[in-house]
Amino acid sequence: MPATSETLLDRIIASLEDDKAEDIVPIPLKGKSSMADHMVVCSGRSSRQVAAISENLTDRLKQDLGILCKTEGKDQGDWVLIDAGDVIVHVFRPEVRDFYQLEKMWMTPGAPSPHTA
Repeated sequence: MPATSETLLDRIIASLEDDKAEDIVPIPLKGKSSMADHMVVCSGRSSRQVAAISENLTDRLKQDLGILCKTEGKDQGDWVLIDAGDVIVHVFRPEVRDFYQLEKMWMTPGAPSPHTA
């Protein structure tokens, strides 16, 4: 039985927490976008940590849930996009995350930003 998007989201957040990702922000996309049900934005302290967080997450999802993820940007380590189907994950170095402010595009207008510098 395939994992629900909520089960997948929980597993992704657990993996990110295990690898000490910082400022983990889940963003619900249902009704906002047809590309996925959820987006998760987080940071790693260095290019090496960003790459390790991303690699560990894709390995765990493959092992635990049989999900093969598509990734972009792992070689540079500034911003890695992981497409896990119902959940899209963005892992940034803090400076790159601050520059793009991706979560601000998807948050509800008027809601306080969960990400602080």
